[in-house]
Amino acid sequence: MESAIAAVAGELVSRFISFAFNRYCSSSSSSSSYEDEGLEERRERLRHLLTRVHTVIEEADARYISNSGMLMQLKMLSEAMYQGYHALDTLTFQLQHEVSDSSISLCSATRLKRPRTVLASAKKDKVHAALENLETAVANISEFVVLLCGCDERLSCRPYDAYLYIGNFMFGRHAEKQKLLNFLLQPNPSDDRAPPPVLPIIGALAVGKKTLVAHVCADERVRSKFASILHLNGDNFLTIVDHEKALVGMSSLVVVELVSDVDDVKWNEFYSFVTRATSTRSKVIIISKLGRLARFGSVRPIFLDGLSYEEFWYLFKNLAFGSADPAEHPRLVHIAEGFAEELHQSGSLVTANALADVLRSNLNAQFWLSILNKCRKVIEKNLIAYGQLPNLLFEQGREVDLTDFVSSPVINPLRVLPCTSSALAKTELPKAAFGELLLDPSVRPKGEFRLLTWESRLPPHTSFIHFVPNCTQDMPQGHSLSGRKRHTVPF
Repeated sequence: MESAIAAVAGELVSRFISFAFNRYCSSSSSSSSYEDEGLEERRERLRHLLTRVHTVIEEADARYISNSGMLMQLKMLSEAMYQGYHALDTLTFQLQHEVSDSSISLCSATRLKRPRTVLASAKKDKVHAALENLETAVANISEFVVLLCGCDERLSCRPYDAYLYIGNFMFGRHAEKQKLLNFLLQPNPSDDRAPPPVLPIIGALAVGKKTLVAHVCADERVRSKFASILHLNGDNFLTIVDHEKALVGMSSLVVVELVSDVDDVKWNEFYSFVTRATSTRSKVIIISKLGRLARFGSVRPIFLDGLSYEEFWYLFKNLAFGSADPAEHPRLVHIAEGFAEELHQSGSLVTANALADVLRSNLNAQFWLSILNKCRKVIEKNLIAYGQLPNLLFEQGREVDLTDFVSSPVINPLRVLPCTSSALAKTELPKAAFGELLLDPSVRPKGEFRLLTWESRLPPHTSFIHFVPNCTQDMPQGHSLSGRKRHTVPF
C-alpha cells in the first residue's frame, strides 16, 4: 500500500514540477497569450487545473494533517479551487451564449443589473485572476503532496456524485475540520491536576458550527478516544452535575452551546466540576456566536466566517441542480447565479438550502424566475419597512415579512418570528413546511402555526422552525414574541 502511495505521489509531483517549469518558460508572454487565447482554450485550462487541485484537496480531506503550514496551504488551495469553479461556470455560460447568440434577461429582476460592457470586463478580470491563482497553487503544490503522503489516513466514504456528497456530508471548511481534529486528538498535558483544554468555536448564526463538531466527532479516532460525548446548551449546562455518575473518571468530550453570555462565576462552577469529575484526557468545546465567550478558551479559537461568494455559488448550484447536469440548462445556471447573489448578501445557508430544495423539484426557467422575483420582493419589502435585511431582523429578534413568497389575493400576511426554542417546537400548534407553502399557499394552516423552514440532513439534524402569529389584523412593525424563549435563526 505504501509503495503504491509513493508511486502515485511521485507521478503527481513529477507532473506538477513539469507544469511549473513549462509555466515559467512561458511566463514572459503570458499576458499577451491570455488576450489571444480563446474562451474554449481558457475553459480547458481551468478544467485541467481544477482536476489537479480538487484531487489533492479530496486526498487531504481523507488525511490527518497536524502541520499548521499545510493547513494554511490547504485553505489557500480550497479558496483557489472555488474561485476556479466559478470562473469555469462563467466561461461555460459565455461560450453557450455566443453559440446561441441569444440574450437572457431576468424579467423584472433588474436591481443588480449593470451595463453589459462593464459586467463583461469585470467577469473577464475575475476569470483571469482565477486562472492565475490556480496556476500559482499548482506550481507550489508539489511539496504539499509529498508531505500529504506522510500524513496518516482517516476513514472517508465519499459518494462519486457531487450533489450526493454535499447533501450528505459537510461542505467545505477543510482547514477548520483539520484544526478541530487536531485539538481532539492531541494528548493533554501530563499534569494530573491540569484542567481539560477548552476550544471555543465562534461564528455567526447558522454557519455550520454544530455541523462541524458533529462531522469531526463522527471520526472513528475521535469516537475511540472519548468514552462519552456530552452535549449541553446554555439553558442547562449547569445540569452537568446530573451526569456525574457517567462522567466520573471517564475521558469525556463536553460540548456546550451558549446562545447568550455567561458570567464568570457560573462558568468557573461548571469548569471546576468538569475538572474534578472527568479524567485528565477530557476536553471541552464551546459553540457560540458571541466572540466575547472566547475568553473561556485555553487554546486559540476556531472562527467560522461566512462562505466566500465562490464557495456559496458552488454549494448553491450543486444543491439546486441536484443530480442534473447544469451544462444542459444554461439559462437555469444564469438564473441560479441571481439567487446566489441575493442569498450570499444575506449570508443565510438555511434559506439557500430551503430554496434549493424547491428549485430542484422543477427545472423550469419560468418557475425559477418566479421564485427569484419573489425572493427579491421579500428582501426589498423588509428593507423598505424595517430598513434591514431579513437575516439581520432575525438576529435582533424582530419579525420578518415573507408575504410575497406566498402572495395571493385571499392569503393573510405571512410574518414570522425567530422562535425555535425546544418548548415552542413541541407545542400542539400545526406545522407547515416552507417548501410546501411556497409551492401551494393553500396548505397554510389557519391561525398561528409553526413554519419548518428547513431541516438539515447532516448530524445533528437541526430543524429551523419559526413561529407564525395570526395575522388577520396587521401587527405593529418590529413586534417580537414576548413571554417565550427565543433562539434566533436567520431566514
